[in-house]
Amino acid sequence: MKLAETDIILVPGYTNSGPEHWQTGWERKMSTARRISQEDWHKPVVEDWVASLLAAVKETEKPVVLVAHSLGVQTVAQAIARDTDGVMKNVKGAFLVAPPDVENPDIKPKHLQTFGPYPRDPFPFPSIVVASQNDPFCTYEKAGDMANCWGSMLVDGRESGHFNTESGHGPWPDGLIVFAKFLSGL
Repeated sequence: MKLAETDIILVPGYTNSGPEHWQTGWERKMSTARRISQEDWHKPVVEDWVASLLAAVKETEKPVVLVAHSLGVQTVAQAIARDTDGVMKNVKGAFLVAPPDVENPDIKPKHLQTFGPYPRDPFPFPSIVVASQNDPFCTYEKAGDMANCWGSMLVDGRESGHFNTESGHGPWPDGLIVFAKFLSGL
């Protein structure tokens, strides 16, 4: 699949993706990419976040590829599980980066737990989970369990933290290469 043939929907996580975040850079570079909006990026409510994603997918005209980071990954998983109207049938693939462990009772802030437990049914489209060996929000083993449940290919991001600006992932060119290979295979 070619970029021009798709609608790329960026699904940021908790607090959104700032101006130096790789999702923001990709949004600027990809003419078909757009970011979903959330009413409150600092107090996520699973029902609201899922509704925003489903509405964004419903508005598309081309096949959709989702690019999610952190809590955005759990938003994608919950949207698939809660999609009673078949809206997600237009999604052809998902690139999922740094899923947080929303089942961890020690996760901060606590309201992230409202996105758990994470659904364990396979996704109805191809997906990749990119996970780090030292992500403070999820162990690599737990990310592997999520990928396994969802039927996703797991990509070992080595010791990359949470794949955000704080972990040194501004433009993240290596991620863009993996995404381009994934997209071309759809």
